[in-house]
Amino acid sequence: MRPVYSPSEAARRSGFSLDTLRYYEKIGLLSGIGRTSGGRRVFTDEDLSWLVIFRCLRDTGMPIAEMCRYAELSRAGEHTAAARQELLEQHAARVEEQMTLLQRQYAHLREKIRFYQGVTGANPVR
Repeated sequence: MRPVYSPSEAARRSGFSLDTLRYYEKIGLLSGIGRTSGGRRVFTDEDLSWLVIFRCLRDTGMPIAEMCRYAELSRAGEHTAAARQELLEQHAARVEEQMTLLQRQYAHLREKIRFYQGVTGANPVR
């Protein structure tokens, strides 16, 4: 028998809130979530694997609509592999642009901090 997890355990393992898990199921991002005989949701290792990729995509700023498209393509089968690859490559390019911007802005912040350290004579605080 495969292990199953309660919604609270799935939330803990994934880092998503219970509300987010319910929302993802409602919009079809998570599909086929099992139920106990009492109607309570139960999550499988496969569901948790989906949550790992959703966490990555969300944390890197992928819009929900694109996450849904990725899940839809994935569930459609292997013949969609090229479309999934393209979707992820486009997203990765946007993430890389954002990282470059953040690196530049971080360098600017560090310069300002050094400036104020010179003015105040304060040691760096980490």
